Amino acid sequence: MNLDIIGDIHGCFEEFKKLTECLNYEWVNNIPLHPDRKLAFVGDITDRGPQSLALIEVVYSIVIEQRNGYYVPGNHCNKLYRYFLGNKVQVKHGLETTVAEYESLNKKEQQSIREKFIQLYEASPLYHVLDNGRLVIAHAGIKEELIGKQGERVKTFVLYGDITGKTHEDGTPVRLDWAMKYSGKAVIVYGHTPVKEPRIIHNTYNIDTGAVFGGNLTSLRYPEMETYSVPSSMPYVEEKFKPFV
Repeated sequence: MNLDIIGDIHGCFEEFKKLTECLNYEWVNNIPLHPDRKLAFVGDITDRGPQSLALIEVVYSIVIEQRNGYYVPGNHCNKLYRYFLGNKVQVKHGLETTVAEYESLNKKEQQSIREKFIQLYEASPLYHVLDNGRLVIAHAGIKEELIGKQGERVKTFVLYGDITGKTHEDGTPVRLDWAMKYSGKAVIVYGHTPVKEPRIIHNTYNIDTGAVFGGNLTSLRYPEMETYSVPSSMPYVEEKFKPFV
């Protein structure tokens, strides 16, 4: 299994395109293709960045139409899914940028992008267990004892991380450092919490390097376990890069 696992993109389409080109993917009909490798996504492909709908289109094409890649939803994906279902959600914390793009479309285009994202979300698992159990991709990570399980506890963990119920001064949740205590054999690849450099500890790889906050967009090449990054064009926001508790 030869994968290039992409960290949180958050609408940074140009950075995604540059990263795939650095990984020797060829763009054909607006889709990145490689003769020997597949792409995988740790979630949060939308919100905050300038081209969320373009990311929906390309990930849908890769995962659903071509069945040539893997995607797991992040917390922003979950919120957008609920928005597209017509549920009442707060249009803030980045969702407003995706909604603004969506509202600029005509009704037919809106229906198309809404149906594609709903299909992508509903067809994808909360987390992927791949390569005969040797690799797990989960948006915010997963504890060893939760692998293979489902339910609300698992859903909360893989979407939001090991949250405590407490918040930082800016209102963002305090998360415990589950990776520090991880001792499993499976490689866990995740994102969700922006770090300035890929965080590799105890067989876990956090590859959310804050592309939408002016950091980098990072990929992990599996099974080589090599990371590749391209710089972001977005303004740098220092306070978004929080240390783990």
